[in-house]
Amino acid sequence: MRLPIQLQKQQIILIIGIGLALIAIFMIKVYLDEQNRAAKLRAKQELEAIQANQTPVLIAKKDIAQGVVIDPDWLEAKIVPNSRVEGGAVKSVDRISGMLTVAPISRGEQITLDKLSFKRSGDLASITPVGKRAITIVSDNASSLVGMIKGGDYVDVIALVNIPIQVVQGKPVTQLTSIPLFQNVLILAVGQETGTASPAMEQLARYGKQTAPDSSSLITLALSPKEAGLLSFVQEQGKIRLVLRSPTDAKVEPTQLATWDTLFQYVMPPAQKTDEPKPVSFIEVYHGLQKERVPVYK
Repeated sequence: MRLPIQLQKQQIILIIGIGLALIAIFMIKVYLDEQNRAAKLRAKQELEAIQANQTPVLIAKKDIAQGVVIDPDWLEAKIVPNSRVEGGAVKSVDRISGMLTVAPISRGEQITLDKLSFKRSGDLASITPVGKRAITIVSDNASSLVGMIKGGDYVDVIALVNIPIQVVQGKPVTQLTSIPLFQNVLILAVGQETGTASPAMEQLARYGKQTAPDSSSLITLALSPKEAGLLSFVQEQGKIRLVLRSPTDAKVEPTQLATWDTLFQYVMPPAQKTDEPKPVSFIEVYHGLQKERVPVYK
């Protein structure tokens, strides 16, 4: 028995509607799957970007004294932005296993290779930080600092040189100038004392014996290769002075050359210009049809 035409149309419309609904469901599923994949991709890219801009480094959990062997229990890992990672920062405990501190390390400070060295018998090569060069100079004021500076201290390096400023009648005229060369420089040795006890020195100390301090003016500094070259050049041109720093002060500040001009400007600064007096009122003066405001001062 054939169904009425009206009923057949309704069945066809119902079948078409169900088909369209299935297609819509499928398209929605495809869309949601695509959105899910895009979200996962964005999350992965963001995570990779974050990881690319951050680096795990080792920091000190406590204050670490100079001249001790690093204990892994004193260290912990910390994730820091790449912009805050210090040069030579250590990322693995295995990298510094058995190494000795050549300078104090404060709590929360990043562990860097320039403050560590392999423990040997106190020879100069073993205490020279990674990336640095040991250079010995004759400090003009070393004799006045004998007994007050030692290996492991930090100093600022100043050069006193005559700089040509002009030529008069074919002859150069020079001016004595104090040049601040480097700041916060590590002293590796004063004379032959490196500040790291050798086995022989430890044995003498065990029996209460002491050696006389070395009064030599030879000071060995730890500088980068470029700085060592500059210091070698300047040392041939004039005198080198050292300024002792506090062990807790590692700040590098802007400095300027010191000459007679800068000395006089510091001792006798130019008088400041007084502010011009301000009018207390104005008087209106008429010149024919023109009006002029004249200021009145006290």
